[in-house]
Amino acid sequence: MSFALDVAVLSFVTALLLLSVFSLCFIFHLCFKSRISHHLQRFNSLWTVRSLLVLFITLWALNELLRLPLLRRTAGPAQQATLCRIHVALSLGLFEPAFLVTLLFLVDVSVKKETPDGRWAVASVLATCLPLLCLQTLVLFSSKTLQATLRLPDYFLRSSVARESGPGETTVLCAYPLLSTTAFGAFGLGFSAMFLVSAWRVVSVVINKALRVRIYGLALAVLISLPVQIVMLGLSAAWTPDEAAYGGVSLAVFLSTFSCAVVGEGILVIKPIADSLAVRGQSCCPWDPWRRQVAGGRA
Repeated sequence: MSFALDVAVLSFVTALLLLSVFSLCFIFHLCFKSRISHHLQRFNSLWTVRSLLVLFITLWALNELLRLPLLRRTAGPAQQATLCRIHVALSLGLFEPAFLVTLLFLVDVSVKKETPDGRWAVASVLATCLPLLCLQTLVLFSSKTLQATLRLPDYFLRSSVARESGPGETTVLCAYPLLSTTAFGAFGLGFSAMFLVSAWRVVSVVINKALRVRIYGLALAVLISLPVQIVMLGLSAAWTPDEAAYGGVSLAVFLSTFSCAVVGEGILVIKPIADSLAVRGQSCCPWDPWRRQVAGGRA
């Protein structure tokens, strides 16, 4: 059962990495085209932010590989436990929050007349995620001290469980500490509220029906997958990683983030760039198609 889940996650990660490579190729293709096509130069104004979104999604996908025992067998038990801590810290403290904040930035900027500097997006993402990363690191790498001080149940700080997999062989299975889940859940609730407000602002000015459908699709993907992930993370504390139920819950956690990442890349990266390339030869427009169609509702 565990082997089958590992293979399934590996397959989804491979698919997401291929989609990310495709998205980056689209971004670089638009950058190249904008050098020789004047009307594409302003379409290309958000390429830095879109690249940042794809980068964090790619890093999140690669980080998921650290959770798979199938790929950690060559390391010793202590090293495997450390990799589990690193996985949780980066996943719930940096990579996923970072791509969610970048996604929010792209939605929010669509109702602004001026295109913010890409460096402002990077600074905003880091300012939002670094405190959360520090908190996750403290929880995960100071678990023994916290356990002795707070005397919490094991599942509050448990990031891995070691099990004998054969004669002289030990497999370490990764887990999500409930304290880490709580910290990420607080971030998720705040993010969901901010995203709902931003999506509502965009919908209120959009007159293009196709774009309205895309915004609704993005909002549903984020506002359903993120709460589902948080609930599944919380439920995972009820089982140890070697139980079958935990495998199903952890797969649900992965798929909720996976679906959000796929929809985000499709709606905020691939589709706007495809629209930009499709309008070459037409009259020059002041923003890329995503922002141009949103701005049309204010005209």
